[in-house]
Amino acid sequence: MGQKKLQRFAEIRTFRNVLEYPLHMKGKWATFFGNENPLTLELACGKGEYAVGLGRLHSDRNFIGIDLKGNRIWVGAKKALEEKLGNVAFVRSQIDKTDQYFSPGEVSEIWITFPDPQLRTSRARKRLTHPHFLRIYQSFLAPGGKIHLKTDSPDLYIFTKLVIDFYNLELLVDNADVYASADIPDDLKIQTYYECLDISKSKKIHYLQFVLPEKILEARDGKLKELIIEREVSRRGA
Repeated sequence: MGQKKLQRFAEIRTFRNVLEYPLHMKGKWATFFGNENPLTLELACGKGEYAVGLGRLHSDRNFIGIDLKGNRIWVGAKKALEEKLGNVAFVRSQIDKTDQYFSPGEVSEIWITFPDPQLRTSRARKRLTHPHFLRIYQSFLAPGGKIHLKTDSPDLYIFTKLVIDFYNLELLVDNADVYASADIPDDLKIQTYYECLDISKSKKIHYLQFVLPEKILEARDGKLKELIIEREVSRRGA
């Protein structure tokens, strides 16, 4: 590991707005922030541009960026401290452990911004909108809580729509080309480092907003996998 990364790892341990694997915080986030404002998570937050950007826009809400890579979290956490954004914090952890840090109903919304699309079909279960993860989110997401996906990956966008249809989830917004819209909401104007890179070279940013039911999604991952493979075969034959 490079010296710069080591230095950042050491420094974030001194940041009051960064917690690592905070098992002791379950049900205590209102106390941490000092208010009862709604709590929003940014999953796989990278450098935390969205958590910080949303924190600037919404002083009446609290935001937590979650990512495993501390050297990336350092960027957003330091910026939040410099700007005195007391409503922005970060958690260093794997995403599949988030249910250990939040109580039922403690989180109001989730943003998933430019995650690794895990393009190989064999890695579909690692996509952050796969039912495996959606069931984790259901354990702490408040009833009616929204999930926002912003991605430049057409594959992840199409996959997520498949999941939404498969479980008949409530789809609130489906925008296949965000920046082609005449009136872009301020929340969608926030750009991450990876968005600016346009890794997929799609030249389009996709956005979905949907709601999970209170009842835990049925474990039908095998059937979903069959549908994914069928679509992949069909696309290759087209």
